[in-house]
Amino acid sequence: MNYELFIAKRIIAGKEHKSSISSPIIKIAIVAITLGIAIMLVSVAVSSGFQQKIRDKLAGFKGHIQISNYDNNNSDVSTVPLSLEQDFYPSFKNIEGIKKVQPFINKGGILRTPTDFQGIVFKGVNADYDYSFFNEFLVEGRLPNYNQPRNREVLISKSIVDRLQLHLNDTLQAWFESATATGFKMRKPVIVGIYNTGFEEFDNAIMVGDLKEVQRINKWKENEVGGFEVMLEDFDELQEKGNQVYSNIGATLNAVTIIDNYPAIFEWVKLFDNNVWFIIAIMVVIAGINMITALLVLILERVQMVGILKTLGSSNWEIQKVFLYNASYLIVRGLFWGNIIGLGLLLIQKYFKIIELNPETYYVSTVPVNINILHFVLLNLGTLVLCLLMLIIPSKIVSKIHPSRSIKFE
Repeated sequence: MNYELFIAKRIIAGKEHKSSISSPIIKIAIVAITLGIAIMLVSVAVSSGFQQKIRDKLAGFKGHIQISNYDNNNSDVSTVPLSLEQDFYPSFKNIEGIKKVQPFINKGGILRTPTDFQGIVFKGVNADYDYSFFNEFLVEGRLPNYNQPRNREVLISKSIVDRLQLHLNDTLQAWFESATATGFKMRKPVIVGIYNTGFEEFDNAIMVGDLKEVQRINKWKENEVGGFEVMLEDFDELQEKGNQVYSNIGATLNAVTIIDNYPAIFEWVKLFDNNVWFIIAIMVVIAGINMITALLVLILERVQMVGILKTLGSSNWEIQKVFLYNASYLIVRGLFWGNIIGLGLLLIQKYFKIIELNPETYYVSTVPVNINILHFVLLNLGTLVLCLLMLIIPSKIVSKIHPSRSIKFE
C-alpha cells in the first residue's frame, strides 16, 4: 500500500503526469503565494523600520525618559534649575535596563544673519553626553571638542544652515533672553558640525553645544541643570521603566516618557500595525483561495486514481494526506520565491535607498526597512500552516468519491 501511495504522490505532483488543465492553475497558485509572502515581508519590514527610526530619532533628541522640575513640564525650554547632585545621577542603582543618565539644559534663542533670522533651542550637554545619535547623522564636520578652556563649538542642522546660508566653521550671532535683566545677550558659537536626521520638527530647532555655555547665559551655578535624559537599553520596556524611574526620584521632580510627550506621533505610528495586519490577512486569504482552487482541480483530475486507491484499501485520510503533502510542496515553492523577491527588494532599499519620502510628512527622507529574521520565520510558518488548514476541508471531497463510479469517470 505504501508503494501505491508513493506512486500517487508523484503523479499528483506532476512529476510523471502533465495536465493541460491543472498546470496553469497550479502556476497561478504558486505565483499568488509568491507575491503574497513578498508583499507581507515588505510590509512588516517597512512598518517595523518606520517605528524603529522614528522612536530612535525622538530618543536621540529627547531621551527615552526626561526628568525635570514640575515647573518645566510641557516646555522645550529649561526655566527652573535643579541640582546635578541627585541620587540617580550618574546612574540608577536599583533599576536595571538603563543605559545612561545625562544632564541637559534647553535655552530658547534666535540666530541672526544680515538678511534673515531663525528661532532655535540651544541644547547644552556635558562632555559625557552620548553623541552616537548625532554622529550617525553627521553630514559635515565633527563633534564639539570639550577639551578646551571654553567650548563655543556647536552642532546645527543642515536645514538651518541652508535657510540662513551658513557654512561649516562660520561664527554665529545667537541672541538669548537675559535671565537677570531686560533685553538679550549675544553669544558667538562656532559651527563645527552639521547634522541631518530628516526629522524636520527637530532639525529646524535644535542646536547642540556645551552645557556650561547655557549655564553662563542663565547665570546658573555649575551644579545646576535643566533636567536629565534617561536612555534605556530596550524601548519595549519604556512604560515599565518610566514608572520605576518616577518612583525613584524626588517628590519635586517629574519623569515623563517620550510617548507621553509626543502622543500624536506614536498614535500615528501605531496605525502602521493596523495596516500591516490588514495586508497580511488579505494576502493569506488570496493565497488560500488559490490553493483551494488548485487542490480541487488536482482531485477532480485524478478521480479515477482515487477510486483505484480506495479499491486497493486506502482510507480517505491516507488519500487526503497525499493531496495535502503535494499542496504543501506547492506552498513551499511559492514561499521560497516570495522570500527571494521580498528580501531582494528590502536589501535594495536598505543599501541603495531608492524610494524617497518627504521628511516633513513622514519624519524620514527614505523608506526605512528593518529586516528581522524572527518576523521572516513567523510569516513563513504562519502562511504555511494557515494555507494547509484552509485546505483540510476541501480535501474531504475525497470521501465523496465512490470507487465503482470513479473508475468510469472521464
